[in-house]
Amino acid sequence: MTEEAILHGCLKNDATAQRELYNRYSPKMLAVCYRFAHNREDAEDMLQEGFIKVFTQIHTFENRGAFEGWIRRIIVHTCINILKKNKKFNESVDLIHATGVQVREDSVPAIIQAKQVVECIRLLPMGYRTVLNLYAVEGYSHREIAQMLDIEESTSRSQYTRAKSMLEDILIRKKILQKHRPEADQIGWLAAVGRR
Repeated sequence: MTEEAILHGCLKNDATAQRELYNRYSPKMLAVCYRFAHNREDAEDMLQEGFIKVFTQIHTFENRGAFEGWIRRIIVHTCINILKKNKKFNESVDLIHATGVQVREDSVPAIIQAKQVVECIRLLPMGYRTVLNLYAVEGYSHREIAQMLDIEESTSRSQYTRAKSMLEDILIRKKILQKHRPEADQIGWLAAVGRR
């Protein structure tokens, strides 16, 4: 079924088209939810709520930009709204955990698997994880993140810096990242989990 046929069918509430849309995009969108959620069950709940919004708002898609990108924005906003409702992104972290490692975004060996980085991101406190995902992975600006989370722009920036530092510390402790590597062997570690 073509994307155009799926869209046309979904606009008519056709169950076959809706199932096709869900089957085509849910694996990628579950991965998005998983980065924000505490566990797989929460991620699946976010996914379900997000797709309900996709189906109820599909008439607002204006064929400008990618359809997948439109779905992704709805899923991300759904995740944020769920976190805000549960106030999970307000978790505070003692700064002692975010110090001691010099932050360099180019310090993970090229052989690293994105899955390992994602698993380490999930170990971050919810507030740090949320800002890191929104800024480094989803590509939102600190201004946009501040508006989405009802925080100051400077808070978004500091949470992001602390999140990077804490993540690098986790990657080092798990021996995924070496503390000192020659420049020639380094890549951007946040690129490992960036948008596909």
